[in-house]
Amino acid sequence: MSGVRVLGGDVERGDEILTPDALEFVAELHGRFAPEHAALMRRRAHRRPLGFLDATREVREGDWKVAEAPGPLRDRRVEITGPTERKMTVNALNSGAKVWLADLEDANTPHWHNVVSGQVNLYDAARGTVEFTSPEGKHYALRDDVERPAIVVRPRGWHLPERHLEVEGRPAIGALVDFGLHFFHNAALGRPYYYLPKMESHLEARLWNSVFTAAQERLGVPHGTIRATVLIETIPAAFEMDEILHELRDHASGLNAGRWDYLFSIIKYFRDAGPDAVLPDRNSITMTAPFMRAYTELLVRTCHKRGAFAIGGMAAFIPNRRDPEVTENALEKVRADKTREAGDGFDGSWVAHPDLVPVCREIFDERLGGEPNQLDVLRPEVEVTAGQLLDFASTGGAATRAGVESAVDVGVRYLLSWLGGNGAAAIHNLMEDAATAEISRSQLWQWVHNDVVLDDGTPVTAELVREVLAEVRGRLDGEHLDAAVELFEQVALSDDFVDFLTLPAYERI
Repeated sequence: MSGVRVLGGDVERGDEILTPDALEFVAELHGRFAPEHAALMRRRAHRRPLGFLDATREVREGDWKVAEAPGPLRDRRVEITGPTERKMTVNALNSGAKVWLADLEDANTPHWHNVVSGQVNLYDAARGTVEFTSPEGKHYALRDDVERPAIVVRPRGWHLPERHLEVEGRPAIGALVDFGLHFFHNAALGRPYYYLPKMESHLEARLWNSVFTAAQERLGVPHGTIRATVLIETIPAAFEMDEILHELRDHASGLNAGRWDYLFSIIKYFRDAGPDAVLPDRNSITMTAPFMRAYTELLVRTCHKRGAFAIGGMAAFIPNRRDPEVTENALEKVRADKTREAGDGFDGSWVAHPDLVPVCREIFDERLGGEPNQLDVLRPEVEVTAGQLLDFASTGGAATRAGVESAVDVGVRYLLSWLGGNGAAAIHNLMEDAATAEISRSQLWQWVHNDVVLDDGTPVTAELVREVLAEVRGRLDGEHLDAAVELFEQVALSDDFVDFLTLPAYERI
């Protein structure tokens, strides 16, 4: 294949995905859009003052709507998230959820095997032929008595490369590999739906829209067949919700409140902005904090004004079938979280475990009262200012020794899992993805570099973090422990802040 080199090893059934025509399609997308992509990534390097854009005021104040949703996406009251591992694929399709977020991003370690086998599993899932037999002999197959969810694929963010596939001598853009391979093989089936992560501006949404338009034209798919839900999980994007929907309006389905990455983005963006921007322990920052409340209320109002769906964030709590007390605690917290979202006007929300699907569905069933969504809940009373989105000082809470220990412990445990090939890890009865480690390490970086003092009077120093890191290391084991500890120390304590820990982590797999 001219201009394309596959550098990864053989993966079972990989020849069905990495066909000459599919690789040529991915290469064409790169040839057309890589220069614009590079310019947008350079633009990210220059942090801009945050606020609503004067240049796009007409978009925010204009009277327009996104395209009407196709049938499979009109009812999204409960969405289950998870990686495209084969057992998870079967369980997600059997879960009773309305949507499966098939995650090629934060819940997936991009080992070449995972990248390609994930596409194999999505290929089979789209055709209803996916099944799995575990090493212990347990067989998983699709049930006939459960309505299958719409599959919405989350490709990698714009910032991530795919070094196992080169185009014209350069590592491919991970997002275009994930999207391109999936769209090429499955678009003809009529449901090419996507979740778009980590965008920082409407210009990045414009690029995705151009990619969608070109891909549909190239394969003879009607314009607007693709539908995309955008995760608002960066603080710059929170100020451009209208603009992002407008850029994607022929292809837009909605916005999602990606709460954990959003919190990471805030810490990252204001990491060196002084004490007024320092946040307390992660566990004390709830969705009722004023700045988080402003974010979700603005998201619902913006979506419904434009005829787009507002999808709530992930409930990280997971039940434990062997521990009734843990399960009851998880169910109680999930009920409270989803009840708040349903009351705020969200059209649906995320869960991370099949046992939570009935809980979320029950709450939204009661709220929706027979309707498929809440698009008619316009929330005209909501007026959110830039100051409210940036009101971190009203959060309350404190930095504590327990918070330091938790950040180190969870961060290392997650990296240990990620390096081993599992990007969705159950840690202390929570389902964690890359956002967890990002919050952990960025918060420690912020505390160290802003001379934060814990509530017991202890200064947060690099030495303190290393002391706790040694304690955590002594409690854990695993093939990748040394690499996980070294990597966590690097991204938490280096003088230069790494934008995404998955970038140096990718060099270690």
